Amino acid sequence: MYRVSDVMTKQVLYLPAETALDEAARVMKESDIGDVVVTDGATLAGMLTDRDIVVRAVAERADPATTTIGSIVTREVVMIDQHATASEAAALMRERNIRRVLVCDSERKLVGIISLGDLAMRKEGPLLNASGRGGAPY
Repeated sequence: MYRVSDVMTKQVLYLPAETALDEAARVMKESDIGDVVVTDGATLAGMLTDRDIVVRAVAERADPATTTIGSIVTREVVMIDQHATASEAAALMRERNIRRVLVCDSERKLVGIISLGDLAMRKEGPLLNASGRGGAPY
């Protein structure tokens, strides 16, 4: 049985809330990632995904050079303990209808991010089927 810590992405990229959208998109592209953690000083402000950029900025015709990521960030973040099972992470994502969860240690310090992609790539077989639900793919 895999733990969240076995399949999570350990490299977390942080950007300050005042970062312009075009800069955040450039960083995400160069790092080949779809999300960044947004900070307000030393405080966690939320998580920004590539989907947030498209739905909350591009679709609204926001100027990517002047719009900050803090203005479109998802502020409600969901966290899971690094010792939880991969199945528990999948159930949490299904329950909350989200694709990524922040991973914390016992002191609630951020230690990674787990995504549907991380769960799909695990070695012991499918945890999620094509619909994003648990079980065999067909």
